[in-house]
Amino acid sequence: MTVAIRPGQPGDHPALLDIWLRAVRATHDFLTEAEIQAMLPLLRDQYLAAVELWVAAVPDGAAEGFMGLDGAKVEMLFVDPDRHGRGIGRALLSHAAALKGMLTLDVNEQNPGALAFYRKCGFRATGRSPLDGQGQPFPLIHMTLTPR
Repeated sequence: MTVAIRPGQPGDHPALLDIWLRAVRATHDFLTEAEIQAMLPLLRDQYLAAVELWVAAVPDGAAEGFMGLDGAKVEMLFVDPDRHGRGIGRALLSHAAALKGMLTLDVNEQNPGALAFYRKCGFRATGRSPLDGQGQPFPLIHMTLTPR
């Protein structure tokens, strides 16, 4: 399947927030609903505008997933949970690698599906932090992808 990737626009944000919310609920079992709801305004009001945003879209332009980059660091990668396993996440990472070369990212240790996905994509663990970026007790695995 060919995935179309385009730059994200502010008009995409409502759809991306919906994808984020459904994806987090489907994959982040370690978060409470209150914790998810507390992160939503941060994503909406700060995080989406702070990254180089890329959207994986169907031919009519509707978003299926998205990725946010800060330089060569993948700060966020979320795919519509109804479309997991269709190559969308891998296509977004390939796009980032083509743009940036060596990529880095942090993944929640408590999200084994994402950790396995990134390993399948060629990322290797380079370290661990006991707290997430907000100082919460959600350990992060630091990973790097070196282009072949």
